[in-house]
Amino acid sequence: MGLANSLPLLFLARVIDGLSGANIATAQAVIADKTDERNRTQGLALIGAAFGIGFTIGPVAAFAALALAGNDYRAPAFLAAGFSLLSLLLTTFWLKESLPREARAGVSRSRPPFSLQALLQALRHPQVGFLLVLIFAQQFVFGGMEQLLSLFTLNRLGFDARANSLLFVFVGLIAVVMLGSVIRVWSRQHSDRWIILVGLGTLAVGVLATALTPAVPLPWYSRQALLAELQRSATAPLNVVLPPDGNNGWLGAIWIFAAMMPASIGGAVLAPTINSAISKRIAADEVSGTLGISAALVSAANALAPLIWGMLYQTLGEVAPFLLGSAVLITLFALAAQRIPSQTVPTADLQTIGAGLH
Repeated sequence: MGLANSLPLLFLARVIDGLSGANIATAQAVIADKTDERNRTQGLALIGAAFGIGFTIGPVAAFAALALAGNDYRAPAFLAAGFSLLSLLLTTFWLKESLPREARAGVSRSRPPFSLQALLQALRHPQVGFLLVLIFAQQFVFGGMEQLLSLFTLNRLGFDARANSLLFVFVGLIAVVMLGSVIRVWSRQHSDRWIILVGLGTLAVGVLATALTPAVPLPWYSRQALLAELQRSATAPLNVVLPPDGNNGWLGAIWIFAAMMPASIGGAVLAPTINSAISKRIAADEVSGTLGISAALVSAANALAPLIWGMLYQTLGEVAPFLLGSAVLITLFALAAQRIPSQTVPTADLQTIGAGLH
């Protein structure tokens, strides 16, 4: 990505990154192997907490890299490549197999690792199907918001890369607090259904509040200076809509940071809680495969979100995707309240689900 000097090379960099994305499903499977139904929500939340820490440290590191490189936008990409290499080394020399060899020997080798039929079977199951649809839909909204947020704050508030870095640090800190401690308390006191409804509600409020952000750039904002900064790192002519000079103040920045609070809370708790609810409604030997289907749906949502949100953004304006996203989340909240039962299926009845996923 750092070496990309054209759009096709940038796409190639993202394709390579996408092909390596299955490690998330594997990490979820490791957590599932190490936990039981009582602490699985907390365990899966640790993955989200790790993301939150990354969201906190990453933007700070990117901010520092930009400062040291004279605002060269390639610097964060090179820094990220170094962290990716570190991750590879840690996985190679530190990560231990979570499923003992004797347990692996009992797993059937005749099942295909993934098929369209298995996906359709999972979606049709009354206990699991809606949860899989829900994890796709919420990620479609939240992922689209994440991917367009920097462009939205650029167009609406004149945020440069450093200001957006600080915004993502804020988001990451909230995620760390939620997934590192709050969700542990919630999972002991409330059901997964309650946490999912809270997550959908707070995310809907945050997305709607983002759409209503007043167009008030920061006090030191200068349209000409920001255009010059963007042009230094551009590989093609820029066609960027920026707020005009004047009407500067703190209202826009305060508003967007406040909107990120409920959005970050909802976005943090939903995925691990939905995956935990899925794992409790299927047979034990199908947990890894079904979480893989869940991860595939999340990846599909991340692929579709920028296409559809971007089209709405370009044709209807920067507010439209966020308004539509909040409407989708409100609908999901109403459906979840009706479709997710308060109690999970008894363990003895889960074998029928496993048969459907074979």
